[in-house]
Amino acid sequence: MSVNIRPRTMTADGLSIRFAEGGAGPVEALLLSPWPESIFAYEQVWPRLTEEAHVVAVDLPGFGGSERREALMNPKSMGDFIVRIADVLDLDKPHVVAPDVGTSATLFAASAHPDRFASLVIGTGGAAVPITLGSPLKDWVEAPDLEPYRRIGGRKIVEIALDTIAGYEPSDEVRGDYIASYDGDKFAESIAYVQSYPQQLPILGTLLPGIHTPVRVVQGSEDQVVPAVNATYLGDRLPNSKVDFIDGGGHFVWEERADDYAALVVDWWDRTR
Repeated sequence: MSVNIRPRTMTADGLSIRFAEGGAGPVEALLLSPWPESIFAYEQVWPRLTEEAHVVAVDLPGFGGSERREALMNPKSMGDFIVRIADVLDLDKPHVVAPDVGTSATLFAASAHPDRFASLVIGTGGAAVPITLGSPLKDWVEAPDLEPYRRIGGRKIVEIALDTIAGYEPSDEVRGDYIASYDGDKFAESIAYVQSYPQQLPILGTLLPGIHTPVRVVQGSEDQVVPAVNATYLGDRLPNSKVDFIDGGGHFVWEERADDYAALVVDWWDRTR
């Protein structure tokens, strides 16, 4: 496995949660894994981020190597759990990096706990209302029945998703971790999270103008899964925000344009200390 990211487990609210930590810089940072990946999605940016900060990367419940609880499989409940994770880790006021499914969850958390986070770096996650998503995410959100995904199995679905990463090939070990994280029925079960978007994203939209935590929205300019309107929607409504499109990056921009992604994260930390 990665020489940099060494996973361990902790218990938070009765759930087994996988995490890894590194670095001893003056900044505290909490990194939340994207879907359908894991904390190893940060393998390429890990050396740069740990130069600047004490970094803790966490697989959210139901994602990566962490235990699932059905009640947490929606952004609002997950946002509350993110606060509990920060409490368990004794992170006083961390900078949070939460692409993809973490986007909506961390915004709910920042709304409910205005002074809990120093800053957020989010993006590549569904946010806009009306909901505007590309394939295959749109299909997953709208699926009337998850049985077809159970029949296909998580391994095949994750392999297809990973094959869309442009210009970067995860190592066999990291790829194997992604697949193991969603093998069997695990991927189908994780779809419940995004199927809550039609109910919860309109609620989140009403809260955005009241969120004053500094937010940087980072997205690949070529992301076909989560179209650009999701980023601009947030930028237009969050009063203390900046939107950045990484030229040529797709949906997995933290891997496809790792240097650019890490530079934007570190710059945001510097601006919001």
